[in-house]
Amino acid sequence: MSFHPEAVIDLSALTHNADVARRAAPNSKLMAVIKADAYGHGMLAVAQALSSVDGFAVARLEEAITLRQAGIDKIILVLTGFSSQADLEQFCAYDLDAVIHSEYQVELLHSADVSTPISAWLKINTGMNRLGVDASAVPRLYDALQLSGKLRLPVKLMTHLACADDMNSSSTTSQISVFDEATLGLNGEQSIANSAGLLGWKHAQRHWVRPGIMLYGANPFCDSTASDDNLLPVMTLKSRVLSIRTVRKSGCVGYGSTWQANRTSLIAIVAIGYGDGYPRHAVTGTPVLVAGQVAPLVGCVSMDSITVDISQCNNVRVGDEVVLWGRGLPIEEVAEKSGTISYELLCGITHRVSRSIRETLNVE
Repeated sequence: MSFHPEAVIDLSALTHNADVARRAAPNSKLMAVIKADAYGHGMLAVAQALSSVDGFAVARLEEAITLRQAGIDKIILVLTGFSSQADLEQFCAYDLDAVIHSEYQVELLHSADVSTPISAWLKINTGMNRLGVDASAVPRLYDALQLSGKLRLPVKLMTHLACADDMNSSSTTSQISVFDEATLGLNGEQSIANSAGLLGWKHAQRHWVRPGIMLYGANPFCDSTASDDNLLPVMTLKSRVLSIRTVRKSGCVGYGSTWQANRTSLIAIVAIGYGDGYPRHAVTGTPVLVAGQVAPLVGCVSMDSITVDISQCNNVRVGDEVVLWGRGLPIEEVAEKSGTISYELLCGITHRVSRSIRETLNVE
């Protein structure tokens, strides 16, 4: 029996979530966002499992090349695009789609030697104020790209939503309006919707949608969990009970003695900590599933372990399985107690945690 943490990746849950996205946006193509090692789930395994999608999006050129070299032949969009002649040569060699988000890239393309035309997406800043060209510059830059002779035509058009996870915000409607005004009369497929846009803002569903976090079974909306939208957790983070001890009333637990027992308590020490990616700022009361029973985290998270009050649990033994999030314990609850978001938790799992790929979590 291993006491080391393990992240179990359920590929059947992944394909289920892709089906949810497909049903929610039946008239759009799906571009699965698998950047950051597929949000910590393993980029190659996820790409190979998602055979039903129409394309993939990654953040960096190196990620795209890795996918191509592994035999992935679908459209691969690099969200940061190119920044040099050498980059452009790689886009040509590996047949990659590039996001053009700045005038600098348009100028670079104009002066560069391109062996074969590439596919490009002109990204428009509609209010996120991160990457994207100004809406007022779109007609000029679009025409320049169309006439460059170095791109496959027509150029595609895209933007990114800043507040789609908040259904009470007016920002998303405003962003869609800015995008529509900037692209009026322009040809080319369009993409606006991320996971929240796909599920909550039907008007954001265009030729392409770009689901990310929802594919991995976390809800993109504020104050919601995966099951609210029929999503299944893909990653279940597990460990085991390393030790059990009795702490008498008024006894303290962990660094800084931040938790004090108000009665004699039974404490389980679980073999996982911030060195493995469990959030250091998880507060006392964060739920943990010990031998199938919910129990509260107590005291500070250590590098290699956490402490859990199992006083109200039945028959917990050393070696019993502990679920930190995933199947049976929504990651959104852990994120909320840790003052963060599910994205960070999933991406933060370190190399110390082993990963196992399974077709279904029902297979043990």
